[in-house]
Amino acid sequence: MSLRQVPFLDLASVTSAIRGELELAFAEVLDHGRFINGPEVARFEAEFAGYCQARACVGVANGTDALELILSGLGIGPGDEVIVPTNTFIATAEAVCYVGARPRFVDVLPDTLLIDPDAAEAAVGPNTAAIIGVHLFGQMVDIDRIQEVARKQGLAFIEDAAQAHGARFAGQRAGGVGVAAGFSFYPGKNLGALGDGGAIVTQDTALADKIRRLADHGRSAESRFNHDLRGRNSRLDSLQAAALSIKLRGLDQANAGRVRAWEQYAAELPEHVQLVSRHPKAEAVYHLAVVEVDNREAVCAALTAAGIGWGLHYPVPCHLDSAYAEFTGRMPVAERAASRILSLPMSPNLSQQQVTTVCDVLRGIPR
Repeated sequence: MSLRQVPFLDLASVTSAIRGELELAFAEVLDHGRFINGPEVARFEAEFAGYCQARACVGVANGTDALELILSGLGIGPGDEVIVPTNTFIATAEAVCYVGARPRFVDVLPDTLLIDPDAAEAAVGPNTAAIIGVHLFGQMVDIDRIQEVARKQGLAFIEDAAQAHGARFAGQRAGGVGVAAGFSFYPGKNLGALGDGGAIVTQDTALADKIRRLADHGRSAESRFNHDLRGRNSRLDSLQAAALSIKLRGLDQANAGRVRAWEQYAAELPEHVQLVSRHPKAEAVYHLAVVEVDNREAVCAALTAAGIGWGLHYPVPCHLDSAYAEFTGRMPVAERAASRILSLPMSPNLSQQQVTTVCDVLRGIPR
């Protein structure tokens, strides 16, 4: 099989640039043998908390666990409802269901495809405990409006920052705004591990301490042989933490590469291919380059024929997924967008020529 002319995401080349640093870091872990809770974990947690302008970070096994542990740490469970945008990866809803709460899906804004604050406020009921704002595609939600809703209604505002490592809104970093934020370090993320990984970031050190205990089998703070919380096993391992520390040092530079690629797309894409909008106060990091097109099937076929990678994020809104049929409702903005959205190649090292190639192919597709 020949390599794609323009891959959707070139992880091999991203990793090859730091291979020597990774090998040295892994050798240190192999030498000390503390594969769980090694010194690399505490070091990365401190580094990432500082990067997110937050007071505490707890490394966990993946981003879905991060959201579930935040909800558990806040005491959200059976009898509670959590407002969730329907345009998100299913993990956001999974986390709500796994703590025994009910997701209340709401529609999104037509320009950014992020949670609609007015729809969120309209969905608040007597059992609503929290709003999860999903910073999708690398752009933070409208923090001003969504926090206003949360404060007015007395709700916890939780950030799903799985796609927003380094993003800002009005100068505030993703992860430092809500009561807590869940991050994923899935390999394809802006800050990706070499396997699964995740983290919770918060300004509330007491909440962080509780979440750390929940993630380590509910152990007592006084004795590791006592378990005074009903916890679980969800820990970031030392090898992944070592890799993440190395990649964190280059995250801003990598994000700048994504911004450059997005700006070139904005300048060169034909008029019939519309990039998802950016809020004026948002500093996006473009985890994905999402566009809307009229005839997606034909566009995808043309990209494939030209050797260009593409993705769909996400073709089925959560409220229409069969596993969540009991939570259904009408959400016209997300439903319309689901048949039109398409993710173009995006990498920190995507070249100008590659972006031009993608745009040339799109320009040649009959409308």
